[in-house]
Order: sequence, then structure tokens, then C-alpha cells
Amino acid sequence: MADKRDYYEVLGVDKDADDGELKSAYRKLAMKYHPDRNPDDKEAEKKFKELNEAYEVLKDGEKRAAYDRFGHAAFEQGGGGGGGFDPGGQGFSGFGDIFEEMFGEFMGGQRGGRGGHAGGHGADLRYNMELSLEDAFNGKKAEIRVPTSVACEPCKGTGAEDAAAPITCGTCGGAGRVRSQSGFFTVERTCPACQGRGTVIKDPCRTCGGAGRVHKEKTLSVTIPAGVEDGTRIRLAGEGEAGLRGAPPGDLYLFLGIRPHRFFHRDGADIHCRVPIPMTTAALGGQVEVPTIDGKRARVTIPAGTPTGHQLRLAGKGMSVMRSKSRGDMFIQVTVETPQNLTDKQKELLKEFDKVGDTKTQSPQSTGFFDKVKEIWEDLKD
Repeated sequence: MADKRDYYEVLGVDKDADDGELKSAYRKLAMKYHPDRNPDDKEAEKKFKELNEAYEVLKDGEKRAAYDRFGHAAFEQGGGGGGGFDPGGQGFSGFGDIFEEMFGEFMGGQRGGRGGHAGGHGADLRYNMELSLEDAFNGKKAEIRVPTSVACEPCKGTGAEDAAAPITCGTCGGAGRVRSQSGFFTVERTCPACQGRGTVIKDPCRTCGGAGRVHKEKTLSVTIPAGVEDGTRIRLAGEGEAGLRGAPPGDLYLFLGIRPHRFFHRDGADIHCRVPIPMTTAALGGQVEVPTIDGKRARVTIPAGTPTGHQLRLAGKGMSVMRSKSRGDMFIQVTVETPQNLTDKQKELLKEFDKVGDTKTQSPQSTGFFDKVKEIWEDLKD
């Protein structure tokens, strides 16, 4: 053991370094001397092996205490011999274990094992549902039919005939992982026989073929809350595809689309409606009745002299607001309709009206427009 360097020196840390400092130092040096980064470099390979040996001891409290007291001699008895490092007779697991421990979080690796669901939960599903604007206002209860996978009834989702309990995998002994030695390195991978579950089914279910689920169209009752908007997503937990062999199911997501309305245009919680009114009502004022989204009618007062484009507001007559008892507003945009198919009497009356009227006060917009046009023409003549 005389030729061995001090483990703290190998990692470049002080003897009072805490676990975080040890881990950080090891990570940095392991990446530097990793064989993949230093192919055919014997010196890098030697340092890499030395790093793993040092960290294997110092990361363990009991081994570190023994090393601090006795040095390398603490592991001379019961060692692996022949260069095989085995501190404390525990069986050195090699670089595969340490590297996965240190860098597994970056590589997305997780160990399989007994009791886990190697296949993960079932897939999430999407269902597109179209609603009318009235349905979005009132809310709706509906039944939908979703093609999916459900737990197999004969085997109760286990995948085994008669729902028999699975047996321990003979290949991995229930660990879900198998190892193979390649020189200094130990390579660990998911067990190919049980796919990481640690157990296998002796007699697969004849209905589902051992999958624990079958394809089926499922009918669900769903409640759409009042006030939903176009593009709203609703999650139904656990209503997605069943997982393999008893794994948790996925979720179902409802994506809501709202059809255009023939009268109303929605803007958040507000509703806009364009309402044509007769010219006489616009000029003299009056009242009109308009439809509302709740299926009722509202009486609206039109002020005398209302022009096209004038907007009137009906407070609290708009859309429902989700998770609230309040409503948005309704906005009415007035369009003044020019009369058509006039009788001779009506034409005469309009002509008389035009003669006795004062266009500057009665039609200020048109009068102002043409006055400006005349100014432009005069400037052009000059």
C-alpha cells in the first residue's frame, strides 16, 4: 500500500472537507479523466481509477473514519487482491455505480427495481369538444365516448391468468437490473427479461396477452363550467389510457372550441352585437329590443340623433365569468339603415325636409367633409 497516494490528495480536498466538497471535487476530476475523453491514455485511465477508489472510501462515513485512523492499512485485510479494490469487504461496485450516482440526474437515468412500474403510467389522451356560445355561457353536462385502453377485467389489470401474482425474475433476481464486467468497468442495464420490473408473469392472461389492458371505447360524463373560453383545457385525472400491468393510468384532456355565433361576437367576458335601426329612430330617438345571450330580450333606448357606429352599453348582460357569479357587459353598435323602396309621398316629404332643413346643423359631418374637399380643390387650382 506504500505506493498509494493519499485519498484526500487524489481528490484535491482538505481532510475536513464535507460531503458536498467531496462530491464536487470528484465530479470535476472524473469528467476530466474519463476514458471517453482520453482514449488510449494510460495515465488518464490510471488517475480515473484512482479517483473512483478514493471517492468510494471517502463518501462512506464508516470507511472514511477507518481511513482517517489507519490510512490504507485499514483495507489491507479482506481486500480484493490482485489490484481489485474492496474496502471493508463490501464488494467494490465499480465505476458504473458511482458514475450513475453522480451524473444520473443529468442523464435522466433511474434505477428500476422491485415494486416499480417500469413501463410508467399510461398515456395521456386528448379529446376535442365543440360548444355553442350559449353552452359556454350556461355551462353544460355531456357524455363523450373516448377510444382508449382500459384495465383488463379477467386479470384485473395484472396481465396474469386468473390474476395470479407475478414471480421473481430469474434473470436479475428481482433487482430489475443486470450487470456485466468489462475489464475495470462494471456495466449495469435494465433487465431484458422483466424490463426492469423485477418480476415476470408465469402464465399471461389470454384476454390481454399479458399487457393488463385492452382497447375499448369508454363513455364519460363531463361537466363544462359556465364561462369557458375558446381553447380552454380541462383535465380529467386518471381517465387517460390504462398503464401496462397495473401501472397508473394517464389523464384525459378536454380541449374546448366555441363555434361562431350568428349575432354575437365575444371579447373575453364581454359581448358585442351590431344592431340596425331605422333612420327615423336614429333621428328622432326611440326604443328597440335586442336579444341577449341568456335567451331573453333587453329594451334599449336610442338617443335622438344617434349616428352609425354609436355604441351603447348594457351592464351585466355579457358572458358568465368562470368561478364567479358576475357577468361581463354587452355592447351594442348601432347601424343606421337608409330607407329603400320609398313611395312617392315619402320622397316628396324627404325633398321638403331637405329644403327647409339647415344642413350645417343637421348634417355636420357631411357638411364639414365637403367643405374640406372644396378647400383642397381651391388649393389645387392655385
